[in-house]
Amino acid sequence: MGDALLQKTYTTDFLSKTRVKNNGIVPQYYVEGNHEAIIPKDIYLRVQNELVRRRRVTTTSSGRKCSFSGHHVFSQMVFCGECGELFRRVHWNNRGVKSIVWRCLSRLKPTGLECHARTVNEEALKAACLSAFNKLLDKQEGFQKQLEENVRAVMTIDESSGVMSVSAIDDELAKLQKQLIQCVEARKDYKEIADRILKLRDMRQKTNFDDSAREEYVTRINDILDFIRKQSSELTVFDEALTRCWVKRIVIYGDKYTIEFKSGISVDIQS
Repeated sequence: MGDALLQKTYTTDFLSKTRVKNNGIVPQYYVEGNHEAIIPKDIYLRVQNELVRRRRVTTTSSGRKCSFSGHHVFSQMVFCGECGELFRRVHWNNRGVKSIVWRCLSRLKPTGLECHARTVNEEALKAACLSAFNKLLDKQEGFQKQLEENVRAVMTIDESSGVMSVSAIDDELAKLQKQLIQCVEARKDYKEIADRILKLRDMRQKTNFDDSAREEYVTRINDILDFIRKQSSELTVFDEALTRCWVKRIVIYGDKYTIEFKSGISVDIQS
């Protein structure tokens, strides 16, 4: 994206040209716009967020861990409202009639949870998602206000939380790096300073990630707001790309589906 981090390694022995990873011993410098970007910065940051999302492990109610799966649009997205387990895609052949259904994992294998969740036909699941999108379009004004409130809420920074800003962390790092160099030159113990530098670097990385996640969340809300405003008629065909982009989670209950969007709103569809 055109940026560069300088002094990721440093030379410990100029005779043997030995270089080691820089863990805070010497200053590092982050340069924005150092060279011509290969891809735009906003796309790069979105990809990084998506990689983090796909590495994230989900723990179900039974304690079973499951990671990202892209085999189907509904993979790792459909949850049971009774026991909290994931639904799994199953091919059925009932008296010669073939169909694809989704069933709670607790009904397919022993998970330690008793569940009586219903079996859902895949076409019914697609119809529920389609109805949820059309409900957004049908009640544009109400959902727009809620989405705009979500944007304001996520952009509000609580100054009393005690969390250091990126600029404050950078200022503290600059001071500590000068102290570190002075200790090294004076042959004094610098372990405490080095440990503080490492902690601040971790804090800065987390703060950057939080800021990036916040920006990504606001971008998703603005995207769905644009979609709601521009869509002049209701959707008639299930759109897989639309579902992957905006639907975060589907919870199946006995009498309804709850579709949760990545923008922070949810819609109930009666079954």
